[in-house]
Amino acid sequence: MAAAKPEFCATFINLIGLSILSVFPAELQIAGGIHMEKEAIEKLGEYIEANKGKRKFTQSIDLSINFSGIDFSKQDNRLNLEVKLPNGNGRVSKVLVFSDDNVINSKAKQLGAIIVPGSEIQTIASDKKRLGDLLQYELVAQPALMPVIARQLGQFLGPRNKMPRPIIGDISNILGGMGKSIYIRSKGKYLPTVHCSVGTEKMEKDAISANIDETLSVVAKKTGKQNIKSVYVKLTMAPPLRLI
Repeated sequence: MAAAKPEFCATFINLIGLSILSVFPAELQIAGGIHMEKEAIEKLGEYIEANKGKRKFTQSIDLSINFSGIDFSKQDNRLNLEVKLPNGNGRVSKVLVFSDDNVINSKAKQLGAIIVPGSEIQTIASDKKRLGDLLQYELVAQPALMPVIARQLGQFLGPRNKMPRPIIGDISNILGGMGKSIYIRSKGKYLPTVHCSVGTEKMEKDAISANIDETLSVVAKKTGKQNIKSVYVKLTMAPPLRLI
């Protein structure tokens, strides 16, 4: 990849005071790493304060990332990224485990997860209410059950980015990390935009900004920062705020 021009590397995006590593050399900017400066964090905080507490529910804080110069219809360009948010997503995760394994089931129950045996998967697939209920949970599954889940539930869960995560390793560690990771995937007609949640209105602005930094840094490593056209942050029921 060609080195960025010096004048680009020094650009200060002052729509809310967001600086894209303007104090670092060009090669570090291209490698990734996006950080909000103090002024940007303050303006983000002002936006959250002005819009929070106005609904009877806790609003999510969502990030929209728009791209240019990338053809997402090509398999190699599509996004399928896990981002480990340094401050979590601000919500207590409810977990549902598809499993016929006694060891997995025992540990999962101790951690408060709901267990669904493989014998119930087909029944869920034909029950609209139970299908809808799945969307309330973080889903994980015993690897042996993933093929039947894909056949029976994939058409419903796949487009909603809710396919279960296969259980690889200690179930206790997996469930303990729930609420820390988000997944960014190209979907639908592979439009040049992705959306994700980076927290809630109850979180501190510094925690939200750190989550945004990490999300944009992970995405930029895949797409290149030069292909990120614009970035918006938005509370569920509030107008969006442009960051880039």
